[in-house]
Amino acid sequence: MSRRLRKTTVIINPASNQGQTKHRWLEIKEALKSFFKEFKYDFTEKPRQATEMARQALKEGTELLIGVGGDGTVNEIANGFFEDNRPINQEATLGIVPSGTGCDLMRSLNIPKNLKHAVRFISEAPDSLIDVGRVNYSTEGSQTESRYFLNIADFGLGGEVVKRVNEERLKRKASSYVKCLIETMLSFKGHEVQIKIDGQEKATGSYLIGAIANGQVFGKGMKIAPEAQLNDNLFDIILVKGLKFLEFCLHGWKLINGSHLSYHKVTMLRGHKVEVFPLTPAPVLIELDGEQVGNLPASFEIIPATMQVKGFTGRKPGLN
Repeated sequence: MSRRLRKTTVIINPASNQGQTKHRWLEIKEALKSFFKEFKYDFTEKPRQATEMARQALKEGTELLIGVGGDGTVNEIANGFFEDNRPINQEATLGIVPSGTGCDLMRSLNIPKNLKHAVRFISEAPDSLIDVGRVNYSTEGSQTESRYFLNIADFGLGGEVVKRVNEERLKRKASSYVKCLIETMLSFKGHEVQIKIDGQEKATGSYLIGAIANGQVFGKGMKIAPEAQLNDNLFDIILVKGLKFLEFCLHGWKLINGSHLSYHKVTMLRGHKVEVFPLTPAPVLIELDGEQVGNLPASFEIIPATMQVKGFTGRKPGLN
């Protein structure tokens, strides 16, 4: 079947990229029309609505589901590919038009930033089968919830920074995160946790950052897991011990370009299942694909080769 003739649905988060997606929709729509003859589209109006919209579209026979937004929007849509812990349609494919303050997953899939190039990429790139992470985590009231993630789950610094951004009611832009990162680093020293990988205790201690990575990049451009692959059936687990503020200023840049793995306060492990337990009463926040969802304790499991996305999981030059 021609890629142009696949039954296509587009889900747009108009609030993404600080509301710029709403203002750019006509431009985005015209770009889509250049490569897709027919498609249905709808806009989200509230958090997590994209999950139900995606689920309904797939049940109605959608073969190509395109998300327009940032990492949070894509995460919601990806969760809609599953119901009762099973894929709704394993032949369906996810396409991404990056339009958010954080578009970290696109880097691991080699999706171009340019709008027209990104839409052309969806029409021409192969359907790549990737692994998906599933996490069981704690919520307020000691309840347990389960969600999927495509890129990176993390605990520690990332969650604390997002919490501060939300508490200060700042716009989700790079300057807000930098401001709150500096403020957080002045007071946050890390969390005491115990970590099991594939049933064996592998680490216990105080960690500033704990990343359970399927993709490579998080935190709006930090290459936390430079060796991670979306299709290797493994998580890369990156643990960063506490850093003094000056130490962070001197060495934090290594997290940007991915050269931090050799630093003595960084540990990299690999595995299929990761369990993380807090060792103090204070809540330890966790994020999935850049969105705060709950707290530790949590268990993370890789589900191999379970979802098709438009992208190149290896390096692909051009189109940017």
